[in-house]
Amino acid sequence: MTNTNVQILNNLSMEPLIIEATGDTPLVNFNVQTNTFVIAEKSLPANAVEFYDAVIAWIHEYLKNPNDNTFFDFKLDYFNTSSSKQIARLLKVIQDSGKKNKITIRWFYEEDDTDMLESGMLYAKLIDLNFEFIEY
Repeated sequence: MTNTNVQILNNLSMEPLIIEATGDTPLVNFNVQTNTFVIAEKSLPANAVEFYDAVIAWIHEYLKNPNDNTFFDFKLDYFNTSSSKQIARLLKVIQDSGKKNKITIRWFYEEDDTDMLESGMLYAKLIDLNFEFIEY
């Protein structure tokens, strides 16, 4: 068995991280098998550090053997200041791996939501990753 096959087997055995959205927490759907990595809806948890710790721990594990191409999709309608700090922390973790892996951040924003676009653009300036901005 080649190293590539071992890497594929390692990725496929990783359990998905799926957290259903609530009124205060975002949907998180990270699935290695489907190559789906999405954070969506609203992020204003009472304890953002605690909420994002599980997300960041999963990303750390995934980045040990990532897929050939990874797209992290941020489809947030709103996030508060404490979530903003945790999103920056999460992006920093991805950035540290992105130098040796092909990772793209796709930042989705509604047509009239200039605040969300500006937030994504600020992250793009601070984090050295490939960002794509997608209007919907």
